[in-house]
Amino acid sequence: MDDLQVKLVHMQDWVIENNKKVVIIFEGRDAAGKGGTIKRITENLNPRSCRVAALAKPSDREKTQWYFQRYVAHLPSAGEIVLFDRSWYNRAGVEKVMGFCSDKEYIEFLQTTPDFERMLIGSGIILLKYWFSVSADEQVKRFKGRINDETKVWKLSPMDVESINRWEDYSKAKDNMMEHTDTNFAPWFIVESDIKKKARVNCISHLISKVPYQDIEHEPVKLPERLPAESYERPDRSNFNYVPEIL
Repeated sequence: MDDLQVKLVHMQDWVIENNKKVVIIFEGRDAAGKGGTIKRITENLNPRSCRVAALAKPSDREKTQWYFQRYVAHLPSAGEIVLFDRSWYNRAGVEKVMGFCSDKEYIEFLQTTPDFERMLIGSGIILLKYWFSVSADEQVKRFKGRINDETKVWKLSPMDVESINRWEDYSKAKDNMMEHTDTNFAPWFIVESDIKKKARVNCISHLISKVPYQDIEHEPVKLPERLPAESYERPDRSNFNYVPEIL
């Protein structure tokens, strides 16, 4: 993993240097491992040029807009990488299964998404789409782990619990989504994610292989010799409020 994260840093360096725009979509069932992979990708990258878009449910105002509008607002500018932790494909999954969109809206989404993504690519965006595939047994195991972990229980929503009873509905929705939006110019890549570590390594390795980056050579950084203090005297510690030391 360390070697892959070094390559990610080099990739970002190339993106910044060449004013490239990268969008990476992470989709999959709840607890499939999307968030953990995103964390591993971003933890060593420059946050000024890499960000995660994880949108909440649309507001009343956003519901009146063109469906893709609120996602367009998060697309990258030159030199940026944006990772979507769920994306416009919400309409093909949770919105379809839970009845949050009409049949007309759903069909229109499937018909227009390839055109939308073709426009993104035509504008110079490098678009990658990953589907994290987790088994039913492993998903339940992870849900139980969240229930018993106070640091992760916030991840488990009523919608997640309901998804257990709608496994087959989500499977059908996923298959239909793939049929309509797995195109030659914006294909889906499936990550088998029952084993988290393997999923992360496989996804990151593939991601690096799909961005045609080259290592950027920079002048070596040389630190100057620190000049001796001549006219500065540090104020007394009693003038400031220090955080108590517990370690």
